[in-house]
Amino acid sequence: MDLSPVFVAVAAVVSSLSGVLGDQLTVLRSPQYVTFREGQWPLAGEKVPDLVALTMGFSVQEDLDWPGLAAGSLFQRPRATALIAVRGVGSLDLPSNTSSYPLENPVPFTLDSVANTIHTLFAESTPVVLQLAPSEERLYMMGMANTVFEDLPVTLQQIRARLSQEGSVLHSLPLHSLSRNSEADLLFLSEVQVLHDISALLQRHKHLAKDQAPDLFSLELAGLEEIARRYGNDSPQFQDATKILASVLQKFADDVYGVYGNNAVVEVVTVKTFEAPLTRKSRSILESKQISNPGSPYNLAYKYNFEYAVIFNIVLWLMIMLALAVIVIAYNLWNMDPGYDSIIYRMTNQKIRMD
Repeated sequence: MDLSPVFVAVAAVVSSLSGVLGDQLTVLRSPQYVTFREGQWPLAGEKVPDLVALTMGFSVQEDLDWPGLAAGSLFQRPRATALIAVRGVGSLDLPSNTSSYPLENPVPFTLDSVANTIHTLFAESTPVVLQLAPSEERLYMMGMANTVFEDLPVTLQQIRARLSQEGSVLHSLPLHSLSRNSEADLLFLSEVQVLHDISALLQRHKHLAKDQAPDLFSLELAGLEEIARRYGNDSPQFQDATKILASVLQKFADDVYGVYGNNAVVEVVTVKTFEAPLTRKSRSILESKQISNPGSPYNLAYKYNFEYAVIFNIVLWLMIMLALAVIVIAYNLWNMDPGYDSIIYRMTNQKIRMD
């Protein structure tokens, strides 16, 4: 009996399940002029910032060789982009009409490059750049570009006080097995509260979505990872938390998409665990010498940077044009006919002849 077809079918099922259950990038909302193709094309984790930059109409240093994103419009760009990174789960039960892609090599990433591009290109405007990331205080808000979000609670202590106030998510969400007295549960609920408060502030201040500068929301949620570490992936707390987070993310995407007039991109990155911790590079005056170019044993600098070809062509052709202009002008001056020099010279010459 030939079992090769059976093994092929089993391998296909396993590969499809691994693509579904593995780390994913899901596009919840996107305008019509930002097209994501259907398919299971894997995307490297370090290329997520480049994907966000391209969807916003910005250029990147290296071409993104990924067929999932089609060429966009030259005359339209999204007015906002929201990227939510969820740690602790490979996938969520999101609507089936969304576009999902497997995520390979899930390394930690930041959207600092995209934020710097926004501030550089739209320095005269007031773009909203909101980045939420876990820190020693559990929650820390950085990069706020508008006073609307100054009162947004960011530390765990502030969020706990916010959860006890009127209108918190504790009074509207079905907690089921989640407890209000557990630190892991409170961290998860605090992140849900932040999502709720951000969408509420945007709906209250819709003038933020009417300026020309695009807005950026980068949120990293670690509450689900804490619940999985505390109770386990098969626990009722984890199952209830995933259901709550899936519904909250869908509502957050609908709210942001509606506030920006259907001109916003909302993406969700679900990562079971990052392969390496996120570290920010810094330099010290006491650090030892390091080779700037690891590929060269002689500590030689790089021969050129990304803009070398552009600068070289500008300088080269400008010098050629100036040299040709000097040659042409000098030749014409040397061979100039004095009789056609000027009206004053001709009149003076005629007066001399008459005398």
